[in-house]
Amino acid sequence: MTSEESRASEPPRSLPPTPATFGRFVAGVIIVALAAASFAIAFRWTLAAITHYYAGAQDVVAFMRALPIWLRFTLPAFGGLCAGLLVYLSQRFGTTQGVSDVMEAVVLGKVRLSLRVTLLKSLGSWFAIASGGSLGREGPLIQFGGAFGQFVSARLQLSATHSRRLIAAGAAAGFAAAYNTPFAAVLFVLEVVTGVVVLDAILPALIAVCISTALMRASVGEGAIYGQRVFHLEAPLELLAFAGLGIASALSAQAFMRLLSFGETLFRRSRLGLPWRPALGGLIAGGCAAYLPDVAGNGYEPLNLLLDGEFTVGFVVLLALGKAFATTASVSSGSPGGVFTPTLLIGGATGFVYAWAFSHVAQLGPAGGYALVGMAAATAASTHAPLMAAVLVFELSGDYAIALPLVLATAIATLVSRRMRRESLYSAELKQRGIAWELTMDGRRVTKT
Repeated sequence: MTSEESRASEPPRSLPPTPATFGRFVAGVIIVALAAASFAIAFRWTLAAITHYYAGAQDVVAFMRALPIWLRFTLPAFGGLCAGLLVYLSQRFGTTQGVSDVMEAVVLGKVRLSLRVTLLKSLGSWFAIASGGSLGREGPLIQFGGAFGQFVSARLQLSATHSRRLIAAGAAAGFAAAYNTPFAAVLFVLEVVTGVVVLDAILPALIAVCISTALMRASVGEGAIYGQRVFHLEAPLELLAFAGLGIASALSAQAFMRLLSFGETLFRRSRLGLPWRPALGGLIAGGCAAYLPDVAGNGYEPLNLLLDGEFTVGFVVLLALGKAFATTASVSSGSPGGVFTPTLLIGGATGFVYAWAFSHVAQLGPAGGYALVGMAAATAASTHAPLMAAVLVFELSGDYAIALPLVLATAIATLVSRRMRRESLYSAELKQRGIAWELTMDGRRVTKT
């Protein structure tokens, strides 16, 4: 082949954007970041306002504790009914959106993310959480950021490539607003959404998370959301214990993921449709919350108390089981919401119980440190994103000494989890729709199943 023929066979290179196009793209990144943070602030503030107005409570867990038992049963069912109605309404527009759709839109660029559907499902998630459902709020925030990114790119008449970058930046801004963790938000886009290190995705995401996090910190404070933690290794050999925790966390995360899948199968087989299916799920979650109010909401409040060592080991076991079943009832029945923060709670409980069990045979550090590492390891096992999980908990705790156990436990948890199940929590949703994701040394490869 001649040099002329070789050059002719190469794919055409895209021309650099004009100054006007680049200016519109930068403006889009700023607008999306501000909108994602503002949406997160409004979501959190209205949840806090409603619980304070009706019960003088500071959070959903305290709100549920203040209610009589019969209301703890029935209120989540009402919230599930409202969520089911909004999901049913959103389906009239021909789409059901989730984090997996954001992934597909960024990687393939073939998915239209409807802002109207996102807002309807986010409102449904709000009703489910405010009424005591066991759901995470990170899902609606990530989805809004991605959908708003596509909405802005269309209004600014950006190219398909710029649109995909803006969706990724919006998803990162939503994640950063949910957890106040800018580095983990960028890694979420790289490890979970794109699956490869793409400079064109990193730069706008960095700018977006900086703006989003700054706005959130101005609103809710600058400290780590789970408080500053102090960690130390008793001895270098204690790293072996953290390696074992990685295995234990992978097993608990896999059990939780399989419970979610089993719940989805049961609810699909039932004769109930929307909106009654989420109402039934809310009733089951309400049954858990009636006798264990700490399972209500996303799990933030009991996780803080667990890290402070306020719970007995027996209660932690009960809390983990109750949270797993309540979250399965809420999410698998069709209420829109995330499972990211509930997974953090289950991982933290795993680490706490693990430390208690092994403290009888060896001298270990504080159980709170194992709970922190368990949070990261369970997240890594469910998302197959070890670096994101390690950095997430590192930013949540603000303690540099915990870095080594975090890296070790998340790596082992991911290895074990992938051996047990190739799909992550998010890629499993895509596989159900006929799209398989495969990560190779050359990047992410998409195949139809």
